[in-house]
Amino acid sequence: MASDPPSASAASSGEGEGGGGVALASARGRWVLACAVLASGMAMLDGTVVNVALPTLGRDLDASISALQWVVNAYMLTLSALLLLGGALGDRVGRRRTLIVGVVWFALASALCGLAPNAGTLIAARALQGVGGALLTPGSLALVRSSYRPDDQARAVGAWSGLGGVAGAIGPFLGGWLIDGPGWRWIFLINVPLAALVLFAVRHVPESRDEGASARPFDVPGACLAALFLAGVSFSLIGASGDSSSAGAVLPGVLGLAAGVVFVVVEHRRRDPMLPLDLFRSRLFTAANVMTLCLYAAIGGILFMLPVQLQTTLGYDALQAGTATLPITVLMLLLSAYSGDLARRLGPRLPLVVGPLVAAAGVLLMLRIGPGASYVTEVLPAVVVLGLGMSLFVAPLTATVLASVDASHAGLASGVNNTAARIAQLLVVAGLPLAVGLSGTAYADPDALDTAFGKAAVGCAGLFVLAAAAAAVFVRPSPATWHDERGNAPQCKTCLGVNAPPLEPGARGGE
Repeated sequence: MASDPPSASAASSGEGEGGGGVALASARGRWVLACAVLASGMAMLDGTVVNVALPTLGRDLDASISALQWVVNAYMLTLSALLLLGGALGDRVGRRRTLIVGVVWFALASALCGLAPNAGTLIAARALQGVGGALLTPGSLALVRSSYRPDDQARAVGAWSGLGGVAGAIGPFLGGWLIDGPGWRWIFLINVPLAALVLFAVRHVPESRDEGASARPFDVPGACLAALFLAGVSFSLIGASGDSSSAGAVLPGVLGLAAGVVFVVVEHRRRDPMLPLDLFRSRLFTAANVMTLCLYAAIGGILFMLPVQLQTTLGYDALQAGTATLPITVLMLLLSAYSGDLARRLGPRLPLVVGPLVAAAGVLLMLRIGPGASYVTEVLPAVVVLGLGMSLFVAPLTATVLASVDASHAGLASGVNNTAARIAQLLVVAGLPLAVGLSGTAYADPDALDTAFGKAAVGCAGLFVLAAAAAAVFVRPSPATWHDERGNAPQCKTCLGVNAPPLEPGARGGE
Protein backbone atom coordinates (compact mmCIF):
# COMPACT_ATOMS: atom_id res chain seq x y z
CA MET A 1 0.00 0.00 0.00
CA ALA A 2 2.84 2.33 0.72
CA SER A 3 4.00 2.22 -2.87
CA ASP A 4 0.63 2.81 -4.51
CA PRO A 5 -1.57 5.38 -2.76
CA PRO A 6 -5.26 5.87 -3.42
CA SER A 7 -4.76 8.75 -5.81
CA ALA A 8 -1.64 7.59 -7.59
CA SER A 9 -2.21 5.93 -10.89
CA ALA A 10 0.93 6.56 -12.85
CA ALA A 11 1.77 2.87 -12.72
CA SER A 12 -1.78 1.68 -13.11
CA SER A 13 -3.01 -0.43 -15.92
CA GLY A 14 -5.98 0.91 -17.83
CA GLU A 15 -8.15 -0.80 -20.36
CA GLY A 16 -9.82 1.24 -23.01
CA GLU A 17 -10.14 2.02 -26.68
CA GLY A 18 -7.30 0.58 -28.68
CA GLY A 19 -5.68 -0.78 -25.52
CA GLY A 20 -4.32 2.70 -24.71
CA GLY A 21 -7.26 4.18 -22.86
CA VAL A 22 -10.49 5.98 -23.68
CA ALA A 23 -10.54 9.14 -25.80
CA LEU A 24 -12.07 12.09 -23.92
CA ALA A 25 -13.94 13.28 -27.01
CA SER A 26 -15.58 9.89 -27.58
CA ALA A 27 -19.04 8.95 -26.35
CA ARG A 28 -17.49 6.47 -23.96
CA GLY A 29 -15.11 9.14 -22.68
CA ARG A 30 -18.01 11.44 -21.86
CA TRP A 31 -19.74 8.62 -19.98
CA VAL A 32 -16.60 7.99 -17.91
CA LEU A 33 -16.39 11.70 -17.04
CA ALA A 34 -20.09 11.84 -16.14
CA CYS A 35 -19.71 8.79 -13.90
CA ALA A 36 -16.70 10.23 -12.06
CA VAL A 37 -18.29 13.66 -11.59
CA LEU A 38 -21.57 12.24 -10.31
CA ALA A 39 -19.78 9.87 -7.92
CA SER A 40 -17.59 12.59 -6.42
CA GLY A 41 -20.57 14.97 -6.42
CA MET A 42 -22.50 12.64 -4.12
CA ALA A 43 -19.83 12.82 -1.44
CA MET A 44 -19.25 16.53 -2.01
CA LEU A 45 -22.94 17.37 -1.66
CA ASP A 46 -23.09 15.46 1.60
CA GLY A 47 -20.13 17.41 2.96
CA THR A 48 -21.60 20.82 2.12
CA VAL A 49 -25.17 20.53 3.36
CA VAL A 50 -25.19 18.51 6.60
CA ASN A 51 -23.85 21.39 8.71
CA VAL A 52 -26.58 23.64 7.34
CA ALA A 53 -29.20 21.09 8.38
CA LEU A 54 -28.04 20.78 12.01
CA PRO A 55 -30.52 23.24 13.61
CA THR A 56 -33.41 21.59 11.75
CA LEU A 57 -32.18 18.13 12.71
CA GLY A 58 -31.94 19.22 16.33
CA ARG A 59 -35.54 20.46 16.37
CA ASP A 60 -37.08 17.54 14.50
CA LEU A 61 -35.21 14.81 16.39
CA ASP A 62 -35.08 16.61 19.76
CA ALA A 63 -31.31 16.18 19.70
CA SER A 64 -28.67 17.65 22.00
CA ILE A 65 -25.49 19.30 20.76
CA SER A 66 -23.67 16.03 21.50
CA ALA A 67 -25.97 14.15 19.14
CA LEU A 68 -25.47 16.77 16.42
CA GLN A 69 -21.71 16.50 16.87
CA TRP A 70 -21.99 12.76 16.25
CA VAL A 71 -24.15 13.31 13.16
CA VAL A 72 -21.13 15.09 11.68
CA ASN A 73 -18.38 12.98 13.25
CA ALA A 74 -19.78 9.48 12.72
CA TYR A 75 -19.35 10.02 8.98
CA MET A 76 -15.94 11.66 9.36
CA LEU A 77 -14.73 8.91 11.68
CA THR A 78 -15.20 5.99 9.30
CA LEU A 79 -14.19 8.07 6.29
CA SER A 80 -10.91 9.18 7.89
CA ALA A 81 -10.01 5.71 9.19
CA LEU A 82 -10.74 3.89 5.92
CA LEU A 83 -9.81 6.44 3.24
CA LEU A 84 -6.34 5.07 2.47
CA LEU A 85 -7.61 1.50 2.72
CA GLY A 86 -10.41 2.30 0.27
CA GLY A 87 -7.94 3.53 -2.31
CA ALA A 88 -5.84 0.37 -1.91
CA LEU A 89 -8.94 -1.78 -2.39
CA GLY A 90 -9.61 -0.11 -5.74
CA ASP A 91 -6.03 -0.71 -6.85
CA ARG A 92 -6.32 -4.40 -6.01
CA VAL A 93 -9.82 -5.57 -7.01
CA GLY A 94 -10.49 -2.95 -9.69
CA ARG A 95 -11.41 0.71 -9.52
CA ARG A 96 -14.68 0.31 -11.44
CA ARG A 97 -15.78 -2.57 -9.22
CA THR A 98 -14.84 -0.70 -6.05
CA LEU A 99 -16.69 2.40 -7.23
CA ILE A 100 -19.83 0.35 -7.83
CA VAL A 101 -19.65 -1.11 -4.33
CA GLY A 102 -19.04 2.35 -2.90
CA VAL A 103 -21.97 3.90 -4.77
CA VAL A 104 -24.40 1.16 -3.74
CA TRP A 105 -23.17 1.24 -0.14
CA PHE A 106 -23.36 5.05 0.01
CA ALA A 107 -26.88 5.06 -1.47
CA LEU A 108 -28.21 2.44 0.94
CA ALA A 109 -26.66 4.23 3.92
CA SER A 110 -28.07 7.54 2.66
CA ALA A 111 -31.55 6.00 2.42
CA LEU A 112 -31.19 4.79 6.00
CA CYS A 113 -30.16 8.33 7.03
CA GLY A 114 -33.22 9.77 5.31
CA LEU A 115 -35.56 7.28 6.99
CA ALA A 116 -33.96 7.50 10.47
CA PRO A 117 -36.67 7.83 13.16
CA ASN A 118 -34.29 9.17 15.81
CA ALA A 119 -30.83 10.63 16.32
CA GLY A 120 -29.25 7.29 17.28
CA THR A 121 -30.29 5.64 14.04
CA LEU A 122 -29.13 8.65 12.04
CA ILE A 123 -25.70 8.55 13.70
CA ALA A 124 -25.31 4.83 12.96
CA ALA A 125 -26.36 5.38 9.35
CA ARG A 126 -23.89 8.24 9.00
CA ALA A 127 -21.09 5.93 10.13
CA LEU A 128 -22.10 3.46 7.42
CA GLN A 129 -22.26 6.32 4.94
CA GLY A 130 -18.63 7.16 5.76
CA VAL A 131 -17.58 3.65 4.72
CA GLY A 132 -19.11 4.26 1.31
CA GLY A 133 -17.44 7.67 1.18
CA ALA A 134 -14.05 6.03 1.78
CA LEU A 135 -14.59 4.06 -1.44
CA LEU A 136 -15.97 6.99 -3.44
CA THR A 137 -13.57 9.76 -2.46
CA PRO A 138 -10.30 8.31 -3.80
CA GLY A 139 -12.07 6.28 -6.48
CA SER A 140 -13.47 8.97 -8.74
CA LEU A 141 -10.15 10.68 -9.53
CA ALA A 142 -8.36 7.32 -9.79
CA LEU A 143 -10.99 6.28 -12.35
CA VAL A 144 -10.31 9.38 -14.45
CA ARG A 145 -6.55 8.95 -14.24
CA SER A 146 -6.65 5.28 -15.25
CA SER A 147 -9.38 5.31 -17.92
CA TYR A 148 -8.21 7.89 -20.44
CA ARG A 149 -5.40 7.63 -22.92
CA PRO A 150 -2.23 9.53 -21.87
CA ASP A 151 -2.75 12.49 -24.22
CA ASP A 152 -6.21 13.14 -22.77
CA GLN A 153 -5.51 12.63 -19.07
CA ALA A 154 -4.63 16.23 -18.25
CA ARG A 155 -7.75 17.57 -19.98
CA ALA A 156 -9.90 14.87 -18.39
CA VAL A 157 -8.65 15.72 -14.91
CA GLY A 158 -9.20 19.41 -15.65
CA ALA A 159 -12.78 18.77 -16.80
CA TRP A 160 -13.46 16.59 -13.75
CA SER A 161 -11.99 19.29 -11.52
CA GLY A 162 -14.04 22.11 -13.04
CA LEU A 163 -17.31 20.21 -13.01
CA GLY A 164 -16.60 19.11 -9.44
CA GLY A 165 -16.13 22.75 -8.45
CA VAL A 166 -19.47 23.63 -10.03
CA ALA A 167 -21.10 20.80 -8.09
CA GLY A 168 -19.61 22.20 -4.89
CA ALA A 169 -21.04 25.63 -5.70
CA ILE A 170 -24.50 24.22 -6.37
CA GLY A 171 -24.52 22.24 -3.12
CA PRO A 172 -25.50 25.08 -0.74
CA PHE A 173 -28.41 26.12 -2.98
CA LEU A 174 -29.70 22.60 -3.43
CA GLY A 175 -29.19 21.60 0.19
CA GLY A 176 -30.86 24.69 1.59
CA TRP A 177 -33.80 24.34 -0.77
CA LEU A 178 -34.27 20.69 0.18
CA ILE A 179 -34.15 21.44 3.91
CA ASP A 180 -36.66 24.30 3.67
CA GLY A 181 -38.84 22.54 1.10
CA PRO A 182 -39.28 18.75 1.08
CA GLY A 183 -37.39 18.47 4.37
CA TRP A 184 -33.96 17.59 5.75
CA ARG A 185 -34.41 13.90 4.99
CA TRP A 186 -34.06 14.69 1.29
CA ILE A 187 -30.46 15.87 1.65
CA PHE A 188 -29.78 12.15 2.14
CA LEU A 189 -32.51 10.61 -0.01
CA ILE A 190 -31.38 12.59 -3.07
CA ASN A 191 -28.29 10.37 -3.13
CA VAL A 192 -30.45 7.42 -4.19
CA PRO A 193 -31.39 8.79 -7.65
CA LEU A 194 -27.86 10.17 -8.03
CA ALA A 195 -26.49 6.70 -7.34
CA ALA A 196 -28.85 5.26 -9.97
CA LEU A 197 -27.39 7.70 -12.52
CA VAL A 198 -23.85 6.67 -11.58
CA LEU A 199 -24.70 2.97 -11.96
CA PHE A 200 -26.22 3.70 -15.37
CA ALA A 201 -23.10 5.58 -16.49
CA VAL A 202 -20.61 3.10 -15.02
CA ARG A 203 -21.59 0.51 -17.65
CA HIS A 204 -19.40 2.47 -20.07
CA VAL A 205 -16.38 2.71 -17.75
CA PRO A 206 -13.44 0.36 -18.40
CA GLU A 207 -12.02 -1.63 -15.51
CA SER A 208 -8.51 -0.87 -14.29
CA ARG A 209 -6.31 -2.03 -11.46
CA ASP A 210 -2.71 -2.03 -10.31
CA GLU A 211 -1.35 -5.45 -11.25
CA GLY A 212 1.27 -5.27 -8.51
CA ALA A 213 -1.19 -4.42 -5.73
CA SER A 214 -2.09 -8.05 -4.97
CA ALA A 215 1.42 -8.58 -3.63
CA ARG A 216 0.83 -5.98 -0.91
CA PRO A 217 -1.38 -7.02 2.02
CA PHE A 218 -4.12 -4.78 3.38
CA ASP A 219 -3.23 -3.05 6.62
CA VAL A 220 -6.46 -4.01 8.38
CA PRO A 221 -4.93 -3.77 11.89
CA GLY A 222 -3.76 -0.24 11.12
CA ALA A 223 -7.20 0.83 9.92
CA CYS A 224 -8.91 -0.70 12.98
CA LEU A 225 -6.47 0.92 15.40
CA ALA A 226 -6.86 4.28 13.66
CA ALA A 227 -10.64 4.01 13.98
CA LEU A 228 -10.37 3.09 17.67
CA PHE A 229 -8.07 6.03 18.31
CA LEU A 230 -10.37 8.53 16.60
CA ALA A 231 -13.50 7.05 18.16
CA GLY A 232 -12.05 7.04 21.66
CA VAL A 233 -10.85 10.63 21.53
CA SER A 234 -14.13 11.78 19.97
CA PHE A 235 -16.21 9.96 22.61
CA SER A 236 -14.13 11.58 25.32
CA LEU A 237 -14.38 15.13 23.99
CA ILE A 238 -18.07 14.94 23.12
CA GLY A 239 -18.91 13.17 26.38
CA ALA A 240 -17.10 15.85 28.40
CA SER A 241 -19.42 18.50 26.99
CA GLY A 242 -22.53 16.33 27.33
CA ASP A 243 -24.18 14.29 30.02
CA SER A 244 -21.48 11.66 30.51
CA SER A 245 -19.93 11.12 33.93
CA SER A 246 -16.27 11.95 34.47
CA ALA A 247 -15.32 8.28 34.13
CA GLY A 248 -17.54 7.92 31.05
CA ALA A 249 -15.75 10.83 29.42
CA VAL A 250 -12.17 9.99 30.44
CA LEU A 251 -12.08 6.22 29.88
CA PRO A 252 -12.80 6.31 26.11
CA GLY A 253 -10.10 8.94 25.70
CA VAL A 254 -7.54 6.83 27.55
CA LEU A 255 -8.42 3.76 25.47
CA GLY A 256 -8.30 5.84 22.31
CA LEU A 257 -4.86 7.24 23.12
CA ALA A 258 -3.65 3.72 23.91
CA ALA A 259 -4.91 2.56 20.51
CA GLY A 260 -3.03 5.48 18.96
CA VAL A 261 0.23 4.38 20.59
CA VAL A 262 -0.29 0.79 19.42
CA PHE A 263 -1.08 2.11 15.92
CA VAL A 264 2.31 3.84 15.76
CA VAL A 265 4.08 0.65 16.90
CA VAL A 266 2.20 -1.52 14.38
CA GLU A 267 2.84 0.89 11.49
CA HIS A 268 6.53 1.04 12.39
CA ARG A 269 6.87 -2.75 12.28
CA ARG A 270 4.73 -3.59 9.22
CA ARG A 271 6.42 -4.12 5.88
CA ASP A 272 3.53 -2.42 4.01
CA PRO A 273 1.91 -0.03 6.50
CA MET A 274 -1.13 2.09 5.81
CA LEU A 275 0.84 5.08 7.08
CA PRO A 276 4.59 4.77 6.37
CA LEU A 277 6.20 6.63 9.26
CA ASP A 278 9.31 7.20 7.16
CA LEU A 279 7.43 10.00 5.42
CA PHE A 280 7.68 12.05 8.60
CA ARG A 281 11.47 12.05 8.43
CA SER A 282 10.99 14.94 6.04
CA ARG A 283 10.77 18.08 8.16
CA LEU A 284 8.81 19.82 5.41
CA PHE A 285 6.26 16.99 5.19
CA THR A 286 5.78 17.01 8.95
CA ALA A 287 5.44 20.79 9.03
CA ALA A 288 2.95 20.75 6.14
CA ASN A 289 0.77 18.24 7.96
CA VAL A 290 0.93 20.20 11.22
CA MET A 291 -0.20 23.21 9.21
CA THR A 292 -2.96 21.10 7.67
CA LEU A 293 -4.20 20.08 11.12
CA CYS A 294 -4.33 23.74 12.22
CA LEU A 295 -5.85 25.09 9.01
CA TYR A 296 -8.57 22.49 8.58
CA ALA A 297 -9.41 22.46 12.28
CA ALA A 298 -10.02 26.20 11.93
CA ILE A 299 -12.06 25.73 8.75
CA GLY A 300 -14.05 22.85 10.18
CA GLY A 301 -14.71 24.68 13.43
CA ILE A 302 -15.97 27.91 11.94
CA LEU A 303 -18.05 26.18 9.25
CA PHE A 304 -19.61 23.97 11.95
CA MET A 305 -20.64 26.99 14.02
CA LEU A 306 -21.48 29.60 11.36
CA PRO A 307 -24.60 27.97 9.82
CA VAL A 308 -26.02 27.39 13.31
CA GLN A 309 -25.26 31.00 14.28
CA LEU A 310 -26.94 32.33 11.14
CA GLN A 311 -30.09 30.28 11.68
CA THR A 312 -30.44 30.48 15.46
CA THR A 313 -29.21 34.01 16.19
CA LEU A 314 -29.97 35.85 12.95
CA GLY A 315 -33.12 33.93 11.99
CA TYR A 316 -31.92 32.73 8.56
CA ASP A 317 -33.67 29.81 6.94
CA ALA A 318 -31.56 26.89 5.68
CA LEU A 319 -31.35 28.18 2.10
CA GLN A 320 -30.13 31.59 3.26
CA ALA A 321 -27.58 30.02 5.62
CA GLY A 322 -26.27 27.71 2.93
CA THR A 323 -26.05 30.46 0.35
CA ALA A 324 -24.30 32.79 2.81
CA THR A 325 -21.10 30.73 2.61
CA LEU A 326 -21.22 30.34 -1.19
CA PRO A 327 -18.56 33.05 -1.80
CA ILE A 328 -15.96 30.76 -0.21
CA THR A 329 -16.53 28.03 -2.81
CA VAL A 330 -16.73 30.51 -5.69
CA LEU A 331 -13.51 32.29 -4.71
CA MET A 332 -11.64 29.00 -4.37
CA LEU A 333 -12.93 27.87 -7.76
CA LEU A 334 -11.84 31.13 -9.41
CA LEU A 335 -8.59 31.96 -7.63
CA SER A 336 -6.88 28.76 -6.52
CA ALA A 337 -5.16 28.21 -9.87
CA TYR A 338 -3.67 31.70 -9.66
CA SER A 339 -2.38 31.10 -6.13
CA GLY A 340 -0.83 27.84 -7.34
CA ASP A 341 0.96 29.75 -10.12
CA LEU A 342 2.11 32.35 -7.58
CA ALA A 343 3.58 29.62 -5.39
CA ARG A 344 5.46 28.17 -8.37
CA ARG A 345 6.95 31.58 -9.22
CA LEU A 346 7.74 32.89 -5.75
CA GLY A 347 7.90 29.72 -3.67
CA PRO A 348 5.21 28.52 -1.28
CA ARG A 349 6.24 30.42 1.82
CA LEU A 350 4.55 33.73 0.99
CA PRO A 351 1.05 32.36 0.22
CA LEU A 352 1.29 29.91 3.14
CA VAL A 353 2.01 32.79 5.52
CA VAL A 354 -0.27 35.45 4.05
CA GLY A 355 -3.22 33.14 3.26
CA PRO A 356 -3.83 31.93 6.83
CA LEU A 357 -3.43 35.48 8.16
CA VAL A 358 -6.05 36.73 5.71
CA ALA A 359 -8.32 33.85 6.70
CA ALA A 360 -7.79 34.74 10.38
CA ALA A 361 -8.86 38.30 9.61
CA GLY A 362 -12.01 36.96 7.93
CA VAL A 363 -12.87 34.84 10.97
CA LEU A 364 -12.30 37.80 13.32
CA LEU A 365 -14.67 39.86 11.18
CA MET A 366 -17.29 37.25 12.07
CA LEU A 367 -17.28 38.64 15.61
CA ARG A 368 -19.63 41.26 14.16
CA ILE A 369 -22.13 38.57 13.14
CA GLY A 370 -24.66 38.80 15.94
CA PRO A 371 -28.31 39.71 16.55
CA GLY A 372 -29.55 42.14 13.92
CA ALA A 373 -26.41 41.86 11.76
CA SER A 374 -26.79 42.70 8.08
CA TYR A 375 -25.65 40.19 5.48
CA VAL A 376 -24.16 42.87 3.21
CA THR A 377 -22.21 44.78 5.86
CA GLU A 378 -21.33 42.07 8.39
CA VAL A 379 -21.68 38.54 7.00
CA LEU A 380 -20.56 38.98 3.39
CA PRO A 381 -17.27 40.83 4.09
CA ALA A 382 -16.24 38.20 6.64
CA VAL A 383 -17.03 35.29 4.32
CA VAL A 384 -15.28 36.95 1.36
CA VAL A 385 -12.10 37.61 3.34
CA LEU A 386 -12.12 34.03 4.65
CA GLY A 387 -12.57 32.74 1.10
CA LEU A 388 -9.70 34.90 -0.17
CA GLY A 389 -7.42 33.53 2.52
CA MET A 390 -8.36 29.93 1.77
CA SER A 391 -7.86 30.52 -1.95
CA LEU A 392 -4.32 31.69 -1.22
CA PHE A 393 -3.15 28.72 0.84
CA VAL A 394 -5.00 25.54 -0.24
CA ALA A 395 -3.23 24.88 -3.57
CA PRO A 396 0.26 25.84 -2.26
CA LEU A 397 -0.30 23.60 0.76
CA THR A 398 -0.94 20.57 -1.47
CA ALA A 399 2.04 21.51 -3.64
CA THR A 400 4.19 21.70 -0.50
CA VAL A 401 3.14 18.19 0.46
CA LEU A 402 3.98 16.90 -3.03
CA ALA A 403 7.39 18.59 -2.92
CA SER A 404 8.27 17.30 0.54
CA VAL A 405 8.72 13.64 -0.48
CA ASP A 406 10.14 11.66 -3.37
CA ALA A 407 7.93 11.82 -6.47
CA SER A 408 7.22 8.09 -6.24
CA HIS A 409 5.54 8.67 -2.85
CA ALA A 410 3.84 11.97 -3.65
CA GLY A 411 0.41 10.43 -4.20
CA LEU A 412 0.57 8.63 -0.87
CA ALA A 413 1.73 11.83 0.82
CA SER A 414 -1.29 13.63 -0.65
CA GLY A 415 -3.59 10.89 0.63
CA VAL A 416 -2.11 11.18 4.13
CA ASN A 417 -2.52 14.96 3.99
CA ASN A 418 -6.15 14.64 2.91
CA THR A 419 -6.78 12.25 5.80
CA ALA A 420 -5.06 14.62 8.23
CA ALA A 421 -7.44 17.40 7.20
CA ARG A 422 -10.46 15.21 7.85
CA ILE A 423 -9.11 14.10 11.22
CA ALA A 424 -8.57 17.75 12.16
CA GLN A 425 -12.20 18.53 11.41
CA LEU A 426 -13.40 15.45 13.28
CA LEU A 427 -11.47 16.46 16.40
CA VAL A 428 -12.47 20.13 16.27
CA VAL A 429 -16.17 19.28 15.94
CA ALA A 430 -15.75 16.93 18.92
CA GLY A 431 -13.88 19.44 21.08
CA LEU A 432 -15.09 22.90 20.08
CA PRO A 433 -18.46 22.92 21.91
CA LEU A 434 -16.63 21.84 25.08
CA ALA A 435 -14.05 24.60 24.62
CA VAL A 436 -16.66 27.35 24.15
CA GLY A 437 -19.06 26.12 26.83
CA LEU A 438 -21.87 24.90 24.58
CA SER A 439 -23.75 21.85 25.85
CA GLY A 440 -27.19 20.27 25.94
CA THR A 441 -29.65 22.25 23.84
CA ALA A 442 -27.91 25.60 24.36
CA TYR A 443 -27.33 25.77 20.60
CA ALA A 444 -31.04 26.67 20.30
CA ASP A 445 -30.64 29.66 22.68
CA PRO A 446 -29.62 32.75 20.63
CA ASP A 447 -27.82 34.45 23.53
CA ALA A 448 -25.85 31.38 24.61
CA LEU A 449 -24.98 30.52 21.02
CA ASP A 450 -23.86 34.07 20.22
CA THR A 451 -21.45 34.02 23.17
CA ALA A 452 -20.10 30.60 22.17
CA PHE A 453 -19.76 31.65 18.54
CA GLY A 454 -17.60 34.63 19.50
CA LYS A 455 -15.25 32.38 21.49
CA ALA A 456 -15.13 29.88 18.60
CA ALA A 457 -14.22 32.63 16.12
CA VAL A 458 -11.30 33.79 18.28
CA GLY A 459 -10.07 30.21 18.72
CA CYS A 460 -10.28 29.43 15.00
CA ALA A 461 -8.46 32.67 14.14
CA GLY A 462 -5.71 31.59 16.54
CA LEU A 463 -5.34 28.29 14.68
CA PHE A 464 -4.94 30.15 11.39
CA VAL A 465 -2.23 32.34 12.93
CA LEU A 466 -0.46 29.27 14.32
CA ALA A 467 -0.40 27.73 10.83
CA ALA A 468 1.05 30.95 9.38
CA ALA A 469 3.78 30.91 12.04
CA ALA A 470 4.63 27.29 11.19
CA ALA A 471 4.93 28.23 7.50
CA ALA A 472 7.19 31.16 8.32
CA VAL A 473 9.53 28.93 10.33
CA PHE A 474 9.58 25.65 8.41
CA VAL A 475 8.75 26.31 4.73
CA ARG A 476 11.66 27.18 2.48
CA PRO A 477 11.36 30.71 1.06
CA SER A 478 13.37 30.30 -2.14
CA PRO A 479 11.55 29.32 -5.36
CA ALA A 480 14.85 27.95 -6.67
CA THR A 481 14.64 25.06 -4.20
CA TRP A 482 11.02 24.41 -5.12
CA HIS A 483 11.80 22.49 -8.32
CA ASP A 484 12.95 18.96 -8.93
CA GLU A 485 16.06 17.91 -10.83
CA ARG A 486 14.24 18.42 -14.15
CA GLY A 487 13.19 21.95 -13.27
CA ASN A 488 9.54 21.04 -12.64
CA ALA A 489 7.56 22.57 -9.79
CA PRO A 490 4.90 20.55 -7.94
CA GLN A 491 1.34 21.34 -8.98
CA CYS A 492 -2.12 21.00 -7.51
CA LYS A 493 -4.36 20.24 -10.47
CA THR A 494 -7.58 18.82 -9.07
CA CYS A 495 -10.65 20.51 -7.60
CA LEU A 496 -10.24 22.27 -4.27
CA GLY A 497 -13.09 21.43 -1.96
CA VAL A 498 -13.79 23.39 1.21
CA ASN A 499 -13.68 20.34 3.48
CA ALA A 500 -10.26 18.90 2.62
CA PRO A 501 -7.28 19.35 0.29
CA PRO A 502 -7.53 17.43 -2.97
CA LEU A 503 -6.17 13.96 -3.50
CA GLU A 504 -3.35 14.43 -6.00
CA PRO A 505 -1.52 11.78 -8.06
CA GLY A 506 1.77 13.51 -7.44
CA ALA A 507 2.68 14.42 -11.02
CA ARG A 508 4.81 17.52 -11.40
CA GLY A 509 4.70 20.13 -13.99
CA GLY A 510 6.11 19.04 -17.27
CA GLU A 511 5.92 15.34 -16.54
